[in-house]
Amino acid sequence: MGRIFLTLFGLPFFGVGLWAAYSVGSTLFDAWRMAEWPAVEARLESGGYQSSGGDSDTGKAYAQYTYVYDGQIYSGDRVSIESTSDNIGDYQQDIGNNLRQAVGKVLFVYVDPNAPDQSIIDRGVRWGMIGFKMIFVIVFGGVGLLLMIAAWRKTDDKDPESAEVLAEPWTAKEEWQSATMRSSSKAAMWGAWGFAVFWNAISSPLLFILPQEVLEKQNYAALLGLLFPLVGVGLLVWAIRRTREWRRFGPAPLTLDPYPGSIGGHVGGTIELAIPFDQNRTFQVVLTCLHSYVSGSGKNRSRKEKAEWQETTVAHADMGANGTRLTFRFDVPEGLRESDIKKDDSYYKWQLNLSCDLSGVNLDRDYEIPVFATATQSRRLSQLAVEKGQQKQQSADDAAVREYSNLQVTPTGKRLFFPMGRMLGGGLGGFLIGAIFVGVAWFLIVKEDHTVMGSVFGLVGGLIAMACFWMFTNSLEVVQSAAEIRTVRRWFGIPVKRRSMQRSAFKRFARDSNMRSSSGSKHTVYYSIHAIDNSGSKLIVGEGYKGKNEADAAIRLLNQEFGLVEAANDSVAQSGSDGYGPDVFASD
Repeated sequence: MGRIFLTLFGLPFFGVGLWAAYSVGSTLFDAWRMAEWPAVEARLESGGYQSSGGDSDTGKAYAQYTYVYDGQIYSGDRVSIESTSDNIGDYQQDIGNNLRQAVGKVLFVYVDPNAPDQSIIDRGVRWGMIGFKMIFVIVFGGVGLLLMIAAWRKTDDKDPESAEVLAEPWTAKEEWQSATMRSSSKAAMWGAWGFAVFWNAISSPLLFILPQEVLEKQNYAALLGLLFPLVGVGLLVWAIRRTREWRRFGPAPLTLDPYPGSIGGHVGGTIELAIPFDQNRTFQVVLTCLHSYVSGSGKNRSRKEKAEWQETTVAHADMGANGTRLTFRFDVPEGLRESDIKKDDSYYKWQLNLSCDLSGVNLDRDYEIPVFATATQSRRLSQLAVEKGQQKQQSADDAAVREYSNLQVTPTGKRLFFPMGRMLGGGLGGFLIGAIFVGVAWFLIVKEDHTVMGSVFGLVGGLIAMACFWMFTNSLEVVQSAAEIRTVRRWFGIPVKRRSMQRSAFKRFARDSNMRSSSGSKHTVYYSIHAIDNSGSKLIVGEGYKGKNEADAAIRLLNQEFGLVEAANDSVAQSGSDGYGPDVFASD
């Protein structure tokens, strides 16, 4: 019944798309066959523009003319290929006005030599009208077709309430039936093309309307409409890149070991790539536990994703059967959420991203994988290959953190410096959003007299703007001396906060995160490092590190350069699985 209902729901959309496709096809066919019709002189008896109903903007041009062909007198009234009224651009009004001024004069018409009683004044294709109808072809026809395909597509998903699925829930999904699974790259490629075609179908008519608005009516504000076709070009470039990526690297199957991935154990496996082996390439693998949820209400509902846990490693590359085989493994701590089989308003999923910068087309693959609390470990992965990849990742993290932290040697000790402007991109973006809110608040209060609503917008926007402005205009200095660790927070170079901690009182480190960012399917968790003393007081000693790996590298740097070593007893009792203390995820 669900399939029948979805089919009946999609049929009207598909029917509208078919009608529009037939209309476009008929127009192009008529233009093609009329291209061979000869031009004949005709006398225009009447002509002009007639509006339809009470809408003066909708109407069509009309004409009545006579002509002689092969010694016979004929009359005609066809003006253009499109015979219906419309208000797409100024075509109907313009040609109607020209015809009104030409009444009683001679003009040329085009005559069908096989049926001389058939004639037309303008046999050109109105591409603006074609673009308008293509919106119905792609949007309505495409939606209807996809609904019907979705209704009758056969899947191997199992009943989530069956005994087999209750015992092994990862077997419920068709794509998780075995340890070998493919990335979402092919679906992403088709999705990119679908969205690009959809966007360009909607925005393309602007290319035919804008010249009239700008050149004839001097409406230069209409030039802003060019942004939509430009976005369409960008979407086409994106779709082409996704296609090139798919064609170059192919399916790139992932084989999990263990299967499924394990919370409290390992998430690891091998990936086969159809590219020649090169030992100088670095393949980075990022494992992320994502919380997908719906925020807002009513028309303002939107789906968002937030990274709850993330770790990065470098896959070890060897020669494989088809080119290159990658091996990787993560140690996943206990207490994280499992993959959700049912995707409701709120659910959790695990995503694996594989990337590598290559000449021509970069490798960029996402895999949604099953991860459950089975506490199992990999059995077939080479321990040596895993350790080589992890060591390579650690070396890269140590080098990146050392450069980012600006380590310097001073006469009294050592110093880390996090300068102003280090978070310029994210800070400016948030500041602009806050400024827009403030602008909306001004409009609501001053122009619309909505004081309450305007005040809410102003308060929220002001807080966002100030927080983001502070983000990229402050600096942090961390100084080590023989007896203590001192920090100075500055704003535009002016000290605003000083704190210190006695070295003898240091107890352990904690990784804190209160900021996350996302770009497409890529998610990044930013960490700060705090030193905690015997009384529980916290002193920030580093911030802005991307991901848990860099945070751990920062702790290693502090161990090595500042000589801050965690208390042995506390490291076991209070730390997380990695011995550096628990992750603290503050609210965004």
